[in-house]
Amino acid sequence: MTSQKGKTSKIDYGLVLTLMLMCLVSLISIYGAQKAGQLDENYLVKQVIWYVVGVCIIAVTIHFDSDQLKKLSWYLYAFGIVLLGFLIIAPESIAHVTKGQKSWFTVPFMGTFQPSEVVKVFVIIALARTIVDHHDKYLIKTVKTDFWLLIKLGLVAALPLALIMQQPDLGTSLVIVSILLGIIFVSGITWKLLLPIFGGGGLLAGIILYFVIWMPQILEKYLHVKPYQFNRIYSWLDPYKYKSDSGYQLINSLLAIGSGQTLGKGFNISEVDIPERQTDFIFSMIGENFGFIGASVVVSLFFMLIYHITKASLETKNNFYSYICAGVIAMITFHVFENIGMTIGLLPITGIPLPFISYGGSSLMGNMLAIGLIFSIRYHYKKYMFGTEK
Repeated sequence: MTSQKGKTSKIDYGLVLTLMLMCLVSLISIYGAQKAGQLDENYLVKQVIWYVVGVCIIAVTIHFDSDQLKKLSWYLYAFGIVLLGFLIIAPESIAHVTKGQKSWFTVPFMGTFQPSEVVKVFVIIALARTIVDHHDKYLIKTVKTDFWLLIKLGLVAALPLALIMQQPDLGTSLVIVSILLGIIFVSGITWKLLLPIFGGGGLLAGIILYFVIWMPQILEKYLHVKPYQFNRIYSWLDPYKYKSDSGYQLINSLLAIGSGQTLGKGFNISEVDIPERQTDFIFSMIGENFGFIGASVVVSLFFMLIYHITKASLETKNNFYSYICAGVIAMITFHVFENIGMTIGLLPITGIPLPFISYGGSSLMGNMLAIGLIFSIRYHYKKYMFGTEK
């Protein structure tokens, strides 16, 4: 029987409030970007529609418990792989190329749909299922079994990663890697294996940066890296050298954020031209309009979001849910760190949107799907007299 004292609300209202505040920030920011940029489309109305669609996605996802998600995990993963594979071979009439990337389907009444945004969530579910199945099979942990789990997780992430790199979409590829590393970190794999992996990963990143700066032709030949991706690194290291080209966005982003100072210039006052201000560079406009205080509020909202996801992970005794939480935290944290980092010059520009704030239907649907999984933890939570949980 369920303990009467142990009853809790089936809805995490703290998480609901956080999402509502993010929605409000998003709509205010997009409205300001739309007015300042004299954009042809009404992105504000579209974002409202996407938020409504996102709420519907949460309402459906919340009804799936852990057992059902486990059963669906490989079907969702396979569906995601099919979407990514078809995107590569699809004709340009239904899969257009933008800025050298073939990452979107053209969908009637929706505009465009980027499958990798939802595939990221499918990968999280598949990785969580892999860890749970592995631990159920190998009750006694050894270095050998941990190494085998590491291989399994690498294989699960490798296929979607390879397909996304073919688009090519470096930003989303890095998100997949961050999800993988985040889940590996909590998977219980011994540090005897993790230390060399993370150390090797840092060394590899340093080597790649060296090749980007000094021998880019090798990366072009063997990794099929495009010239515009190199330009993002070069313009990050010395934006004023490329101020009329690839460094233009970063320079103006820094000017916008800096000119906002402490309190900002005021709502809807944008004096600095920022391309893509409604999507990837929306944080720059927030900094200009609302200053350090407004930018800090946005960052605080993400801290609140991560706090609620972490709390859900700690409260549940279901390991499958815990691994999902770890993947979602890794995904959102990387997005926020990379997006804000690139707008203030700490990181190269990769075209990664700010979750729940930037305009974008595919991104919002993927993030709302992930949050729907978090809501389902509390929704299906059952506290028994002896502390067991479903």
